Amino acid sequence: MASTSQTTPTGELFQLRRRSLANVPWWGVFLAAIGIFITYLIFSSQNYRETFQYLVAGVIITLRMTLIAFPIATVIGLITGLMRTSKNVFLYNLSTIYVEAIRGIPLVVILLYFAFGLMPVLVIVINQIGEWGLGWADATILVSFFTALTNFSTRSISYEFRAIIGLSIGYGAFEAEVFRAGIQSISKGQMEAARSLGMTYMQAMRHIILPQAIRRVLPPLGNDFIALLKDSSLATVLAVPELTQLGRLRRASTFRIMETFNMVAFLYLAMTLLLSAAVRFAERAFRIED
Repeated sequence: MASTSQTTPTGELFQLRRRSLANVPWWGVFLAAIGIFITYLIFSSQNYRETFQYLVAGVIITLRMTLIAFPIATVIGLITGLMRTSKNVFLYNLSTIYVEAIRGIPLVVILLYFAFGLMPVLVIVINQIGEWGLGWADATILVSFFTALTNFSTRSISYEFRAIIGLSIGYGAFEAEVFRAGIQSISKGQMEAARSLGMTYMQAMRHIILPQAIRRVLPPLGNDFIALLKDSSLATVLAVPELTQLGRLRRASTFRIMETFNMVAFLYLAMTLLLSAAVRFAERAFRIED
């Protein structure tokens, strides 16, 4: 009995230590260790320091593309998601064609198609509008405006802008399905109750359905935000000087493969972790209380 009374507290202490160790976020400790090690290399190694300084411009362009493309994709997705839930046959089929076609094409093909296929067509249309406007414009301001349209060329559209449009169109289809699922997750009874109170369909959507649906779709929207950041690396096929493209140029000019791609991976990881933290904060702020 004496032996049992002495070992029991020890066993409980051992269990408490095991539980405390099990609650430690070891994945965070591992990632923090990697970050500290890479940071040490940046300060201690000239090659890593020079590589970091060279890639900073790519980080800025990557973030700029992501922060511009994602809001555009969200707006496209919201409008298309509303069309996908509409009872209007034309709107439903038009939105379905867009979603199914875009989701069935690789994103890199979409980027190339919009950059080198549709953009020249858009320029031709703009030139035709300019020529048509010059035929009837009398005011000096209008003449100057339409003259500028006729002189518009594909060189006037940067490849970064083309990449942003391609990413927005590509991710818009995925956001459309996210919003469609969010809208359809709301009970139909709420729409019927709003209509019975005299609200129109759009009023019910704006004031009743969408506020709840948006809260529910925040987690998948956050995931797509992070995915878009990583997929912005596909803009390297357009020679946009974002992070991946600058990494390739650095590797080709210095032949420092490990240093270059260690830094590229570290910078992408740092950006995605920061965005993940921001997404989790937004989820907590807009969480639906049960």
